[in-house]
Amino acid sequence: MAAAAMARGGLRCGPCHRTLRAAGARSGLPWPGLGGGRAAAAGWSRPAPGGEVQYCAELVRKRDYEGFLCSLLLPAESRTSAFALRAFNVELAQIKDSITQKTTGLMRMQFWREAVEDIYCDNPPHQPVATELWRAVKRHNLTKMWFMKIIDEREKNLDDRAYRNIQALETYAENTQSALLYLTLEMLGVRDIHADHAASHIGKAQGIVTCLRATPYHSTRQKVFLPMDICMLHGVSQEDFIRGKQEKNVRDVIYDIASQAHIHLEHVALDDYLRNMRKVDFNIFHPSLQKKSTLLPLHLYLRSWKKTY
Repeated sequence: MAAAAMARGGLRCGPCHRTLRAAGARSGLPWPGLGGGRAAAAGWSRPAPGGEVQYCAELVRKRDYEGFLCSLLLPAESRTSAFALRAFNVELAQIKDSITQKTTGLMRMQFWREAVEDIYCDNPPHQPVATELWRAVKRHNLTKMWFMKIIDEREKNLDDRAYRNIQALETYAENTQSALLYLTLEMLGVRDIHADHAASHIGKAQGIVTCLRATPYHSTRQKVFLPMDICMLHGVSQEDFIRGKQEKNVRDVIYDIASQAHIHLEHVALDDYLRNMRKVDFNIFHPSLQKKSTLLPLHLYLRSWKKTY
């Protein structure tokens, strides 16, 4: 990839610090990657030798079902690496929803930042996702810069604040979803500026759609992250979403945000959601939008078979 080629210096090993991990062990924090009772107490147990692939695949299946299905359609030699990349993304994504204090989130992000540094020093921590990620990096010569961009952007997003405008949401999506797709292209041996361009658009569309899909869930937790400029344009407050209002101006906010996703790209899983949203007149709280598509696996397989996306 054009940008990735410029960042190859990121493959060189920098200082490998273990300080924060050691501090976490001393304080008894639920760090991923720590062995013994603390890791078990935190809900993480070390898999049997060679079980890292299954651990990653199961994590992705439970937390990123569409990503899991897409990974199954990749060539067999790339599938385990795809699960590792997706599992890494899931680990970071679920930090925000699993903490009550930002400080804890920052420490967990730092764990993963140091884990990536250690991976590029051939010294990954004893954690199944990190172990598989190390194998993927070794196998495909993946660029460290993209991992760091994902961590940095997720860390900035720990603040429970709405996006200032649609551009801020797109920037977040570019540095998380698009960066993950850049790594996937590298994993597949695709280094093409046109593929990069498509990945950028798909990632931004995916980030916007993810924000929309999560709105009912966040509303139940008294949180709204939709772009403030679009909400203000239609005279909609965060309280309107928290109360689950379905007036026209609320639907207009969803329409404007969904339209921006549609501009970027019509992609199979994303386009299905946008199409279903149109059917319910952009009522983000409609129960049908919360259901998984039972035909999605078949739909994805047919698209893969026909090589049409």
